[in-house]
Amino acid sequence: MSATTASNTKSTAMRPARRASTAGGVALVGALAAAASALAATSHAQAWGLSALTLAIVLGMIVGNSRLSGIAASGDAGIDFCKGPLLRAAVVLYGLRITFQQIAEVGWSGVAIALAVLCLTFALAVRLGTSVFGLDRTTAILIGAGSSICGAAAVIATQPVVAGRPERVSVAVATVVVFGTLSMFAYPLLYPFLGLSEHAYGVFVGSTVHEVAQVVAAGRSIGEEAAASAVIEKMLRVMMLAPFLLALGWIGARGNEDRAAGGRARIAIPWFALLFVATAGVHSLGVLPARLVEALVAIDTLLLGMAMAALGLCTRMEAFRRAGAAPLKLAASLFVFLVAGGYVINVALGQLLAARA
Repeated sequence: MSATTASNTKSTAMRPARRASTAGGVALVGALAAAASALAATSHAQAWGLSALTLAIVLGMIVGNSRLSGIAASGDAGIDFCKGPLLRAAVVLYGLRITFQQIAEVGWSGVAIALAVLCLTFALAVRLGTSVFGLDRTTAILIGAGSSICGAAAVIATQPVVAGRPERVSVAVATVVVFGTLSMFAYPLLYPFLGLSEHAYGVFVGSTVHEVAQVVAAGRSIGEEAAASAVIEKMLRVMMLAPFLLALGWIGARGNEDRAAGGRARIAIPWFALLFVATAGVHSLGVLPARLVEALVAIDTLLLGMAMAALGLCTRMEAFRRAGAAPLKLAASLFVFLVAGGYVINVALGQLLAARA
């Protein structure tokens, strides 16, 4: 038998095993995502602002670090699929949560506030993370993305662009959970001392709190007007995810590891970010039936949960021990900036644009 024939025979024999690995991995990840969705629907999870994404990565980490890790290893091909192509598809469908009409509701002041908070928070994250806390650039970018845009969803959307390893993603998501949850309880306590109207408080919350679920909780605790403006401002930040990802690709963030080795940075254009904007545009036209949009959003939540569960399955607790306290210190610094600096940005830009109107 020739070497070529033997190689082809071996390849053919491996295909069923790979298909089984793919199917088994997708089934495991899907089960974890479904369990996370069910837990997120409980009153306790909603009270704590725990989204299906957060719970999915936690469940994935529990399974991946338990005696069931052998089962996860047997489904490696499916897990890789879920944290790769499936993740990109989920980000594209995320555009169905946004319309351009929602952006118009907060006006130019809302746009300016969201843009300023995003840019300053992310720049501070990269600067402090690499220069002060000694983190690698990728981890600093992931934590900065989660803090400045939309929490866990921004972290996992950024991961393909910067080629972040699963353990770095998990560490970044953990910081979002800790300080996003703290925000959810701290902001309502601060409200009486802020001197903001209910609407302005909502914009402040939407422009500075991490997760959508946490924004809803922090806004609704004050009133429905605050909740409405908070969600709209938050959706505006979500819309900025696409240009943010494009900017990362343009500056060659994915080539950080190559640059460290003396190579040339590779410029990566995340096409799924452009499709995300296109999806939001189609949704804005109102041509899609409401029931279809609702069904697709539910599917998207499941897909995002599967991506998070897959990342959790690949994360070992040793990664958190190796990371040490530096990620939490960076996230804490960003939390302080979002509260104090975000308040100054909201008040200053709000007054400046109101005076010019």
